[in-house]
Amino acid sequence: MAQEQTMKPETAAKKLGILLAAAPESFRAEPVTRTAFDELRTQPPAWLEELRREGPHPRPVVAQKLGVSISGLVRAGVEEPLTTAEVKDLLQEMPEWLVRERATQAEVHAENARVKQERADKAAARAQD
Repeated sequence: MAQEQTMKPETAAKKLGILLAAAPESFRAEPVTRTAFDELRTQPPAWLEELRREGPHPRPVVAQKLGVSISGLVRAGVEEPLTTAEVKDLLQEMPEWLVRERATQAEVHAENARVKQERADKAAARAQD
């Protein structure tokens, strides 16, 4: 019988959207099997649900919750993981950097949508030829 596939705890944490340093030692100490990972995703234990709900959150999750890019966080000097409460506070305060970065992110999304539509139109025109 083949040995079950495993992944490093860092990889599993990234895929689960959690901060590895905030996970229990039992999770951080050993490779995670594919079966265990699937179970964590489908039936998350209390510690995982709490981490996802309260944080601290890794940078990609913070960026997503704030509606900015990871680069935008870096430009603003936000380098530490943030909790859900800290993210909510920032969204209520709406500091100038957050307003600016959210506008930048909206422009990027609009440009990406425009390019995607342009490509779809070209592909449709080629299909008609």
